[in-house]
Amino acid sequence: MVHISDGVLPPTMLAAGFVLTAVLLYSSLKGVKAEEIPKISLITAALFVASLVHFPIGPTSVHLIMNGLAGILLGRRAYAGVFVALTLQAVFFQHGGITVLGVNTFNIGLPALLAWQIFEHRRGLKTPRREVVFGGLAGGLAVLTSVLMVSLELLAMGEEFREISILVIGVHLPVVLIEAVVAGGAAGLLVNVKPEMLSGSRNRTSEVH
Repeated sequence: MVHISDGVLPPTMLAAGFVLTAVLLYSSLKGVKAEEIPKISLITAALFVASLVHFPIGPTSVHLIMNGLAGILLGRRAYAGVFVALTLQAVFFQHGGITVLGVNTFNIGLPALLAWQIFEHRRGLKTPRREVVFGGLAGGLAVLTSVLMVSLELLAMGEEFREISILVIGVHLPVVLIEAVVAGGAAGLLVNVKPEMLSGSRNRTSEVH
């Protein structure tokens, strides 16, 4: 349950989520160029589909998040992609909700930005497998961060949410591993067949792969 539903969080937390999302969304979209739109749209569609399919487990549910891969591919534009994907899910499928859109975007979008920064550090590692290594770290840590953020927010609601907050972490650990493998594999493949898809890849012609 990385998507928190309407009616769970208090108004103060909801308001804080919208404020933080507005700031990060502005930063994400600042200076966006027309030629970036197709790539952003493609990754946004992937986010929309991946996290829409979820499997209920007790009082919570599990689904792919793919925010780490979004960060690897879109860089700072990933936050905008997350926002659009979650907005469409909330409007058309009531997945999450409108009042929690700010919080949910923050919970998934901020770790996507973290994944972007982790992946950028691959430049300091001179090995042919660096995209796989840092892609895997970025993909796994992005999901883990999202899950921990949601768990802490639920725990802040009171002792009655303690069990579900722990459950959220436990059921998503396999997702962390799966997305680490997917993100690492995708980054390793793309650097060989379509390196321009990776964030910050414009000036990489002289780098060692």
